[in-house]
Amino acid sequence: MRSFYITTAIDYVNGPPHLGHAYEKVLTDVIARFRRQMGDRVHFLTGADEHGQKVQASARKRGVPAQQFVDESTAEFRALYDRLNVSYDDFIRTTEPRHKQVVRDILQRLHDQGEIYQDEYRGFYSTRQEQFLQEKDRLPDGSWPEIFGEVTQIVEQNYFFRLRKYQDWLVEHLGAHEDFIFPRYRHKQVLEFLKEPLNDLCISRPKERLEWGIPLPFDEAYVTYVWFDALLNYYSAVVDRGLWPADWNLIGKDILVPPHAVYWPIMLHAAGLPPPKGLLVHGWWLQSGAKMSKSAGVAVDPLGLVDQFGVDAFRYFLIREMNVGQDSEFTTEQFLVRYNSELANNFGNLVNRALHMTTRYAAGAVPAAGAGDKLETDLRTLWNRTRDEFVELCEGFQFHTALERTMVFLTETNAYVEQRAPWKLAKSTDPADQDTLRTALATMT
Repeated sequence: MRSFYITTAIDYVNGPPHLGHAYEKVLTDVIARFRRQMGDRVHFLTGADEHGQKVQASARKRGVPAQQFVDESTAEFRALYDRLNVSYDDFIRTTEPRHKQVVRDILQRLHDQGEIYQDEYRGFYSTRQEQFLQEKDRLPDGSWPEIFGEVTQIVEQNYFFRLRKYQDWLVEHLGAHEDFIFPRYRHKQVLEFLKEPLNDLCISRPKERLEWGIPLPFDEAYVTYVWFDALLNYYSAVVDRGLWPADWNLIGKDILVPPHAVYWPIMLHAAGLPPPKGLLVHGWWLQSGAKMSKSAGVAVDPLGLVDQFGVDAFRYFLIREMNVGQDSEFTTEQFLVRYNSELANNFGNLVNRALHMTTRYAAGAVPAAGAGDKLETDLRTLWNRTRDEFVELCEGFQFHTALERTMVFLTETNAYVEQRAPWKLAKSTDPADQDTLRTALATMT
């Protein structure tokens, strides 16, 4: 049995979960369930990113200790995923000792190797993104993009990781592994980003500015930069399980470059560890053309939809509506279209018919099918083609198309029921009609 290790991005718990969080976990769950059905031994990891300046600020604003704040916030995220029937095998928190120890071990290793050094930083800092900025990050008019929020100028001593040293290695790795990032065009975007020289990565924050983080093992006056801390969760969760490297790190497009496509593989390589086998990058859920975001106040509460329509309908919509890798607009109207036309009228109608007629005309037992004629042959041929295409499409993460093909098959099955009209055959005493009835019931179920 083949091992298959898949991860989601861990959620930053400074605000409540929204549709984007739910989608990523449900998508990963669908992949995990599919791989289990294909016979793989799956390990599915998700979790919570609990350190950083925004968490510290949110805890202080609420007037509670940071640990209490993340305990309560993480419980909210975890409750959502349990409600959505997400079949994760492990849930890691970056405040757990098992994670903090691995982070400190990796930092110490890199420091001992001379890959981390101290220097003065002069520049700009985005609290919203918890990252230092460069002049090239400005817009043409000299302003900062809205995504960075408030930007302040900072001068301070910090520790830096020699990121630039490994730029050529990363370019070579990407060139030798063209399937490293899915969809493929994201791979090209990363290579385009790497045409500009990288700066070394500041991997610390002084405790006088940020207390809520993992202390550096070689200088306790500093804590670890939240991205360096968070990225290592994929490894720290399985360090003693023999599952590394991951088959897929599943992430949103906004954290591909530079965190996952640049920092992450270079961090691992410098520490003597292999990078993940692949990065699976999904798009954004949009509302009125804007990305759903807690900080921007544009978000949909997934639990409201679950309460109204049920978990299965909600999961179906997420996977049916979004083409993996692309953005998708969320509207309640489109949700209702999928719910009514596909789930209720197509799938639900067929299930209701099959159960009702099998109960009424065959005592609730599916009868043996006869040979049938062209109607049955055509529908069975369509089923075989749909089944084979479904597996192939799921292998390629084209779940929306797989469900579309399934709906085509269900539509044709409903049409078959109309043509065969079992309710008419049941009224006949002709043995041939009774044989056709049994064949119809067997075929439609």
